[in-house]
Amino acid sequence: MLRLILLMLASASPARHRLLQQAAIPHQVRVSGVDEETIHHIDPVRLVQHLAEAKAAVVHQQMEVSSPVLGCDSVLEFDGTVFGKPATAAEAISRWQRMAGAWGLLHTGHCLISDHGERLSETVTTRVLFAALSTSEIEAYVATGEPLLCAGGFALEGQGGLVVERLDGCFSNVIGLSLPLLRCWLLVINA
Repeated sequence: MLRLILLMLASASPARHRLLQQAAIPHQVRVSGVDEETIHHIDPVRLVQHLAEAKAAVVHQQMEVSSPVLGCDSVLEFDGTVFGKPATAAEAISRWQRMAGAWGLLHTGHCLISDHGERLSETVTTRVLFAALSTSEIEAYVATGEPLLCAGGFALEGQGGLVVERLDGCFSNVIGLSLPLLRCWLLVINA
């Protein structure tokens, strides 16, 4: 059985916090303050990995007590373009008009730094098939405000669950954190 230890979550994401709560993983949230706009990479997989590592490293350095730190970051890759959080409702509508009825790749970078400084890093990718939505359906979803709060412009755990047809890969990854990966990592650092 997995021995649960206090984990520091280096993320402001309420969705990641809820995932850890629902999985009964004791944790505290400590936002890193990393300016995500200063970290760039042409490859979306490398981008989210760099962001996750930066967040975990900053919080680990700030720690007064030894505790494992988990940093995560997610983006949606669609037709070779990285979609973070849409800045405006118009941008969200434009994206959704492109995404409706098509597949995208949701990448989440993960970095766990153990209380001894051991670093584990991996990006998990899940394929997402979006529903073929009409313009009025897109506008109604964007009007909820939810798409403006999430990487890729949708929240699977919210109303966005209604506009996703299919997933190939890890479900919790699309919400922002691969619980199967975290379970494996916690087993490694607790060994």
